[in-house]
Amino acid sequence: MRICFIHPNYKSGGAEIAGNWPPAWVAYLTGSLRLAGYDDITFIDAMTHNLTEDDVRAKLKELQPDVVATTSITPSIYAAERLLEIAREEVPNAVRVLGGIHATFMFKQVLSEAPWVDVIVRGEGEEIVVELMNAIRDKRWPECRRDIKGLAFLDGEEIVATAAAPTIKNIDALKPDWTILDWEKYIYIPLNCKVAIPNMARGCPFTCSFCSQWKFWRDYRIRDPKLVVDEIEDLVNNHGVGFFILADEEPTINRKKFIAFCQELIDRGLPDKVKWGINTRVTDILRDEEYLSFYRKAGLVHISLGTEAAAQLKLDQFNKETRVEDNKRAIQLLREADILTEAQFIVGLDNETPETLEETFQLCWDWQPDLANWAMYTPWPFTPLFQELHNKVEVFDYSRYNFVNPIMKPEAMDRAELLDRVMNNYRRFYMRKALFHYPWRGTGFRRRYLLGCLKAFLKAGVQRSFYDLGKNNYWGPQSKDKVKFDFDMTRQPAQAQIDDWVSNADKAAQAAAKRQSKDNSFKMPADADNNAAKQAAAAKVCGGGDQQMEDA
Repeated sequence: MRICFIHPNYKSGGAEIAGNWPPAWVAYLTGSLRLAGYDDITFIDAMTHNLTEDDVRAKLKELQPDVVATTSITPSIYAAERLLEIAREEVPNAVRVLGGIHATFMFKQVLSEAPWVDVIVRGEGEEIVVELMNAIRDKRWPECRRDIKGLAFLDGEEIVATAAAPTIKNIDALKPDWTILDWEKYIYIPLNCKVAIPNMARGCPFTCSFCSQWKFWRDYRIRDPKLVVDEIEDLVNNHGVGFFILADEEPTINRKKFIAFCQELIDRGLPDKVKWGINTRVTDILRDEEYLSFYRKAGLVHISLGTEAAAQLKLDQFNKETRVEDNKRAIQLLREADILTEAQFIVGLDNETPETLEETFQLCWDWQPDLANWAMYTPWPFTPLFQELHNKVEVFDYSRYNFVNPIMKPEAMDRAELLDRVMNNYRRFYMRKALFHYPWRGTGFRRRYLLGCLKAFLKAGVQRSFYDLGKNNYWGPQSKDKVKFDFDMTRQPAQAQIDDWVSNADKAAQAAAKRQSKDNSFKMPADADNNAAKQAAAAKVCGGGDQQMEDA
């Protein structure tokens, strides 16, 4: 049986300015399938190779696969749906499979707008996809589809979601097949070397209101550090990788295993061959002050911190459980350990003002991170913060939900002014850094790395790809009155999806009321009751529905 995986051709104007990122999802799925005996697997990376629809058509026509599968984050969902529509036209007998976080939670929307999708894999795919492929291979598909957990599909006019599959308990058994990727194409511009995105743990115990990863992975599981280093050693020795970023939401959660991971890297001499970066929380940096120099010795050179906001009010709204003053201290500690810092800020909520954006810039400059990123708030339609703000969301063109387009319109300014002021923050920060910091601060690796980051920014700026500026007709402050976002306002939630949102909200309110009735000695205030309802709604996993709570 021939299986063809395709990565959608979608570019956001955001993270890809640093280079071409290897799509790790296909390595993990292919690894599981190879262990199950499948060896006729092809991967088409339409994004990295910038393939047109005609290019994809030609490849599918040549391959004649039995299964065509793709993935979807929210901004790439239309590109993913289109790929499977092309598959229907070119290889109509192939089973068309869609996975990824957007399809997992928004399967009712997806199946309503793209009925040519044969089946959606919801949640972690490694075990589900093997069971699905076995059913197709053994000619049991589609008759057995209601018996396979973790799927969604159309049965006539009915949208069916089977019960959630259990999370993968033994993630040490996962063996990604990195040979499926064309490594010559995945280059990290700041260091001009091949880049990988391995995974040490899945899940996150924190519930930031703007994030959906903790809902997708559900429970926190961490791999044996030695096995992770085995994988990294393979990536370095056999694929020439010189830089990697751990895909984990917060790899430092389990300090004992993170320290063991670093020690294993040191023991094998890998820091001389490969450098790496992570995303983590400010609180972990403060906790690990005494270990930071050890982390640097292990090759950790870049930490992206979820500082998120310069105002405590916003930190509380995001449920970050941190304080503004903690951010400055964490950056200072990392600087002393010679680890480059990237401060991440979320801007563009309904309460954003010119004053709050200026405050964010001033505090950021006071903290002095090496890099800074102002990401537009993107109301993922499956997060708690969306449930709170959904009545203020006007744009449902998910292709623009990419952290760079102002989906929300602040009450105090229009979207064009918001974009202009965010760009003003970028201009001031990186102009000052370029003139007075990067060429003169530090020597050797630090200087080379920062100049490489500056090169990546300048390249994206010249190409007008950074922040979708070319698409939005933004050329600087003088053009803010001519900005055109051109959102597709015809894109609206399907009725089935609206019904699902309403149903989940009702169930959350009922659950909160039931919990309250069990405690007659304390009456919850009205606003607390609302918060409880939101938390109950947040507990839904893999697309929502009470039938899916059995393993949560």
